[in-house]
Amino acid sequence: MQKAVIGAATIYCGDSLEILRELTGEFDAVITDPPYSSGGMTRSDRQGKPSGKYVGNNNYHEFFGDNRDVRSWAFWMTQWMSQVNRLVKSGGYAMVFTDWRQLPTLTDVFQAGGFVWRGLIPWDKTLSTRAPHTGYFRHQCEYVVWGSNGPLPKSLHGGPWPGMVTRRVIPSQKLHMTGKPIELMESLVAPVPPGGHILDPFMGSASTGVAALRKGYKFTGIEMSQQYFDISCERLEKENADIRAGVLCD
Repeated sequence: MQKAVIGAATIYCGDSLEILRELTGEFDAVITDPPYSSGGMTRSDRQGKPSGKYVGNNNYHEFFGDNRDVRSWAFWMTQWMSQVNRLVKSGGYAMVFTDWRQLPTLTDVFQAGGFVWRGLIPWDKTLSTRAPHTGYFRHQCEYVVWGSNGPLPKSLHGGPWPGMVTRRVIPSQKLHMTGKPIELMESLVAPVPPGGHILDPFMGSASTGVAALRKGYKFTGIEMSQQYFDISCERLEKENADIRAGVLCD
């Protein structure tokens, strides 16, 4: 296991399940984008590399854990969410990304892991998404299943927040093949109490971490891929330097 402390961020390189078992302390939210194990209707489709399933090219590093069938994915998801439930404080938030195929399973897993399911936040990627053939509706939304660890108290710093977020993906800004826009992640961290601590067990290229630091939160992230861990370190170091220098981020 590799560990780096970068300003208000602490990040780990290793298997999330193993590292989560060792973590202590309380987090105000888990906000994460785990592997969907989607991108196909057949076993052979799901066994393909993520680059072939999601982007059609190999311009990005591959990532792990995206070839489980639905039952094994649900079992694995319940395992790590149960560990996270131990770490998120009572009344803390949980927000987990998924696509349309895994949405029904995730809503079950979310509750099996001990969280109270409170709704969905569609992420509208706009009409710029890759077009299917003419008989289809566009798959232009992904979804955030959200809820809390037990009762959710009234916010003392704002809200209610928008129930849908519209943010276009700009490929030139992506450092991970399924990377999320920073503006999207800034919208999701907004309900977390100021100065809180956010956990992301599937950090990728640290989009959640960048949003957390920009908004004054502490961040803990975990990533299995050494390549993406290194990208996250570089990205968070730059963000931390900008914050120290008082640079305003768009």
